[in-house]
Amino acid sequence: MADILSLKESVVVYLDRSGGLQKLAEECRQFNDPQQIKAVYRFCISVNPSDMIEVDPVLGDCVLHDPLRATALFQSVCFLAIKTLSLVEQIHTESQVNVILKLTHLPPFPEYSLDLCGFPRGYGPMRPVSMEGLVIAMTRVTKYTQGALFLCINDDCPCSTGFHHIRVHAPGATESATVRNNFSCMICNSQLKEDVKFRVLGDKQLVELIHVKALDLLNAHQPSSLRYQSVTLFLRDELCNSMRIGRLYRVLGIPAHVHQWPNITWSVEANNVQPWEPDHPHKVSARFQELLKTTASSPWRFPAIVAHSFGSDMAPPGLYNTLKLGLLLSLVQTRAGAKDTFHNLDLLVVTTDTLILDRLMAYSLSLASRGVRHQVTGEMFASLSRDEHGAGTANIHAGSALLATGGICMLGDLGCYKKDRLDSIQSVLESRTVSVFIPGKKYGEDADQQLSFPVQCSFWALADSSQRSGRADCTVLGTAEMGPIPIQLADAFGLVIQCRDMVREQTLLAQTVHTLQQAVQPGKPLYPSRWEFSSQDYQELVAHAQSLQVELSPGAEKMIRGYYMASRRVRTQSQGVKISVASIKLLISLAEAHCKLCLRTRVLEVDAVIAVLLCENSVTLKHGASALVIPPDAVFPCDLGDVDGLHRRDVTLDELHQNILRFIYAYAPGADTYITEE
Repeated sequence: MADILSLKESVVVYLDRSGGLQKLAEECRQFNDPQQIKAVYRFCISVNPSDMIEVDPVLGDCVLHDPLRATALFQSVCFLAIKTLSLVEQIHTESQVNVILKLTHLPPFPEYSLDLCGFPRGYGPMRPVSMEGLVIAMTRVTKYTQGALFLCINDDCPCSTGFHHIRVHAPGATESATVRNNFSCMICNSQLKEDVKFRVLGDKQLVELIHVKALDLLNAHQPSSLRYQSVTLFLRDELCNSMRIGRLYRVLGIPAHVHQWPNITWSVEANNVQPWEPDHPHKVSARFQELLKTTASSPWRFPAIVAHSFGSDMAPPGLYNTLKLGLLLSLVQTRAGAKDTFHNLDLLVVTTDTLILDRLMAYSLSLASRGVRHQVTGEMFASLSRDEHGAGTANIHAGSALLATGGICMLGDLGCYKKDRLDSIQSVLESRTVSVFIPGKKYGEDADQQLSFPVQCSFWALADSSQRSGRADCTVLGTAEMGPIPIQLADAFGLVIQCRDMVREQTLLAQTVHTLQQAVQPGKPLYPSRWEFSSQDYQELVAHAQSLQVELSPGAEKMIRGYYMASRRVRTQSQGVKISVASIKLLISLAEAHCKLCLRTRVLEVDAVIAVLLCENSVTLKHGASALVIPPDAVFPCDLGDVDGLHRRDVTLDELHQNILRFIYAYAPGADTYITEE
């Protein structure tokens, strides 16, 4: 008894020091309505285990290892405080006070962390643990019984009135543990009957969490024999809707074994939820730093060499340079920013050789912070199933696009998709949301419901131009045969890159020699040169570039705005093509990505030049050439095998820079105010 009194004194001291008593008094004010009498009054108390241990180590140990006992101590102290200070007149018994202890954190020791790769199967103590994982499914918010009042059926018993028998939800308990018809009176052992008008309902939501390593199985890596098991979280009341599909979270919760004969299910009652990102320490390798110093005299050379040497295991250096640059730009630009902002760069590749380019894109996908390769037979956006934990509601499962949140979703060859699926892809690309229709009759609701989820990933796709689409306007100068892909879908992607084979026989020979050398001499460097980089080097470069915060310079901003205005006027007048505002977003995204790839934090005019050239090539492939006449592969107009090739490229890009300025000066309204004619 003395120990219990000592612990209660420590609870009072902690609540006083942490401001918990003041918060308790503030919460009680909203309950002081004589017209609304409840059976149970719920109070959330924030508990910092570190501060608690400083006040009383025994009490801190109780909170960390016996949360039910700790909750009872806080409940007793809160009831005494409410009665002593007359905070709520309607509270008569201690059982009317429902205290929820919200832990701010747990000690950073292995004993308090739960690895979802190998969580325990046996009966462990019901104590708080910390876990990190990815949300792969969640249900709608449904109701559960927070608390219920029971009265004795024996009229002579004092428990036939008042608030003596109250049941409240405990972590891991089922609905039947709170509300049943076979409870007995503690005094006379008569049957108890619920007073339904005093039942208190709360919100609950079920979430499936899985270890983030499970995404490796969905990447473009080799098939693995590993299997991952998801964990079911119960979110209640204020924690509902605090998690989103496809996001990573750190969860503090209490594991519990739920007995539903003949099965025993293992779940976690969430106590605190916080967004989480794993720590990936990254730095630019010494070889890339040396390259950056060597090429400092030219603003064009560093990203050119980086793209030229990229993916040398998949294709020989020099082939598909524009595509390699586009993949790198998409990798460094795809990221989730502060305040839930998202930056993406979608990519559609038009080619006749889908096999090699599919391998190159799959290799690039492995460098992304999160990459998911969509299987044609799988679900792309979201699917529904009935919840298996007794809620009876719809369980929404993430498809490939939602699992790739904050990363890349690789769709592969679009020719493998049916028309309705292509229409869905176009709709999502345009709206950046996916809608899920939930029929109410099927999932136990009175009305149908439609939920929307943001799609925050970049999409990569291939289009086989050897499959004729029958477009009537393909004779327009510069347009590309998109195969079976509608022009509206190509417009939705934004950046379109055509991998041209200028001399088909030479390209085929180079790729054949490359493949045979890999087969005969595996692991041997095929193209020994001074600038040879490993996959690890590229992964670190992408991670570092992705983390850079960049800003537009006035020169870059003027060029992007001028090109947009000029292109919009020219193409609307001559071709009847409406250049949407999305083009400005694409231009800014490309310029920022090129700036990051150059490891700078200020977007210069040279970055805007690359953005304009890529964008103009993309629009030309879809709608034909305009007054701004540039080569088909304007960003890589010549071979980069030696220093002379790099010099010729610098000269060509400088000339194209001047051509862009002349184009803006001639066609953009008001361009003469901010562009000096040279």
